[in-house]
Amino acid sequence: MHHVVAATTNPAKIRAILHAFNEIYGAGACEVESVDVESGVPEQPLGNEETRSGARNRVLNARHAKPDADFWVAIEAGIDEGSTFSWVVIENNQQRGEARSATLPLPEVILNKVRAGEALGPAMSQYTGIDEIGRKEGAIGVFTAGKLTRASVYHQAVILALSPFHNPVYR
Repeated sequence: MHHVVAATTNPAKIRAILHAFNEIYGAGACEVESVDVESGVPEQPLGNEETRSGARNRVLNARHAKPDADFWVAIEAGIDEGSTFSWVVIENNQQRGEARSATLPLPEVILNKVRAGEALGPAMSQYTGIDEIGRKEGAIGVFTAGKLTRASVYHQAVILALSPFHNPVYR
């Protein structure tokens, strides 16, 4: 059984990680443990590099917190060029896999709040009336009419970031 450390306490992110690992390694082949670690970037990362750095920092901090795991996984959501997206970083003791998720363009009413210093989750909660929306369907669920959710978009990115770990051509 693979011991996977998720560098998050966010249920949407944990669901995506567990679902992706189960698809790649088989149902029940992985146990996911959640740890609350710092990203080293602002609560609302802006730009591709800041967001990617946040995910990499979370993996590093998760490795320090739980050094005996088989995999460490971080998902950092950010905003870049008016859209929300995330970086997924996965490491084991031999290698790293990284993938950027699909992007969702955000409406100006939300972007204006983010530009004023508010994080996307609280801005969306205020806009929708859904408490802690970032731990649920997120802006993605709202603006895609439920066709996608944070977890479903994260799931795809985790699958992509896992590619180097189960395909020998990457080694």
